[in-house]
Amino acid sequence: MIERKPGIYQGRNKSSAYKDLVWTVATSSDTSVDIEQQTELTLATIEQNLLELGSNKQQIVSAQVYIANMADKNKMDKVWQHWIGDNPEHWPQRACLGVDLEGDVLIEVTVTAIRNQPH
Repeated sequence: MIERKPGIYQGRNKSSAYKDLVWTVATSSDTSVDIEQQTELTLATIEQNLLELGSNKQQIVSAQVYIANMADKNKMDKVWQHWIGDNPEHWPQRACLGVDLEGDVLIEVTVTAIRNQPH
């Protein structure tokens, strides 16, 4: 059975899980701040979403980062590296793409992770 966690938008959920896999997506809860702060807020939401479904950031196997301005990639990377930690065994595969995001959204992140025990 697929487990779904509703978000605030119609027609889509913020997270889903099936057996030992979790998928989640997030943007910043505050779009009035710069790329570093939006990245911090987005990653905090990703982490919370993973915890809700029995996973955590060390269990991420794949991540896609969408940013509105590729010139901000180095700034985003510094926040990402601090968040993901120093242990290469916890680093996921990750792609970063420059895309046209809505309004003042500067970053959107989607991840796939493993969870320890299906709910």
